[in-house]
Amino acid sequence: MNVIQKRDIEKAQESIVTAINPSKRIKDLEKRLKFSETFENKVALADAYLDEKMFNEAIEHYQGSLKDVFKNDFYVLTKLQEAYYYTSKFKASIATAERIIDNPSFKKSRSSFLYGMALEKNGDLKKAEVFLRNFDAPYNYFMERLELARFLVRIYKIEDGKGVYQEMVNESENMSKQNLRNNRHLIKKAKEELNQLS
Repeated sequence: MNVIQKRDIEKAQESIVTAINPSKRIKDLEKRLKFSETFENKVALADAYLDEKMFNEAIEHYQGSLKDVFKNDFYVLTKLQEAYYYTSKFKASIATAERIIDNPSFKKSRSSFLYGMALEKNGDLKKAEVFLRNFDAPYNYFMERLELARFLVRIYKIEDGKGVYQEMVNESENMSKQNLRNNRHLIKKAKEELNQLS
């Protein structure tokens, strides 16, 4: 017999309220930060702003948390870079990524992918291609590979782009049901975009 604890019920209720009213989560985190200006509270609020696509507020709080021993915090810098990217501040996004580029966790991270995308927006196509090609791995990184294929088509490497699309389509025929379910919409897009190029 399972015993449901009061704390578990409260957590479940809190997540339901947050899903219905996302601004409540932000208000709660703002109150918590006013009460105690800790690194964790600043980052939690910045994360909530980022989740709600309030990018400028997220940037402000991420920047505010990068002090003292936390000035080179990998997690915060990746999130700050993401917020810059989504506000089209591509130079700031690139500069932030370059602060963490030597971190072993960077290579296959979302941050590395956004770095490649920002490099393209900034006109550095060769370097962008290097970083985007890091994600060209079979049965993995479908969203990133779809963007890689699109990038290759944009820079007139159409056959290379078609190859990436085709790999994704071919892999879908041998995928586990779970993997196929998770990536169905991306594979569908790959098929559609490949057919448009034919």
